[in-house]
Amino acid sequence: MLYLALSILCSSLIFVIFKLYARFKVQTLYAIIINYFTACLVGFTMMDNKVSPLEIPGKSWFIGTLALGVLFIIIFNLMAKTSQVLGVSVASVATKMSLSIPVVLGVFLYGEELGILKALGVLLALCAVYFSSMRKAHLPFDKRTLFLPLLVFLGSGVIDASIQYAEQFLVPTEEFPVFSSTVFASAGCCGLVFILFKSFSAKVRIAPQSILGGIALGVPNFFSIYFLLRALQNEVLNSASVFTINNVAIVMFSTLLGILLFREVLSFRNWIGIGLAILSILLVAAF
Repeated sequence: MLYLALSILCSSLIFVIFKLYARFKVQTLYAIIINYFTACLVGFTMMDNKVSPLEIPGKSWFIGTLALGVLFIIIFNLMAKTSQVLGVSVASVATKMSLSIPVVLGVFLYGEELGILKALGVLLALCAVYFSSMRKAHLPFDKRTLFLPLLVFLGSGVIDASIQYAEQFLVPTEEFPVFSSTVFASAGCCGLVFILFKSFSAKVRIAPQSILGGIALGVPNFFSIYFLLRALQNEVLNSASVFTINNVAIVMFSTLLGILLFREVLSFRNWIGIGLAILSILLVAAF
């Protein structure tokens, strides 16, 4: 449970750092790219047995990390576009509801048991994420742009499911740091390619605060994945329980941090969501 709690803490800190970007005028895209390379370096420094970069392409999980890195960049941009077109609430709901994908796959592909109470907990988790993410304004779904949150939902679910598969079948425990580092390096390289193409049409200028913002984001970003991988090894909780508790608790803790640090005001529906989240965690963790 310690690793799961640490993963939740690190993931929640990511949202806090994003919130601070606007205050300090951080260039989000550039900070995100720097964050990936920072996370990569953190992973390599954590390795007990140093691995030569020349050895990494020979690992069974290497091709998968390249695909995950590309997916990280694509989903981030889709989340940004969804936030701009449909609103932050829609992007948040689409991202967090993706927990249902690895949960369902865990039952059908890995033979994990999902009793009635745990299944009820998962359903309550989806409701909790929805209510916790709602704001006073009505969610402005538009049929012409409905594919945006749908792609965010599917992409986020694929990322979680891929991490789950890698933990179970491909990545030994001692290789978690290098696996995570390679994923982040792949994402960072994709970002560099984007900047390269952008430099042909406009001059690229990276502000000092964007570099610092990227470094500050990279550390908790790496550990959010690393601790999630370790949490998935829990002998008491199956992957369905881990993903449910992880996603719902992130919403809860991020909400509380928003209240304490940024004085955000919650609606009655938001408090309903928090209550459902607590009940969901109790059902999933206890049964």
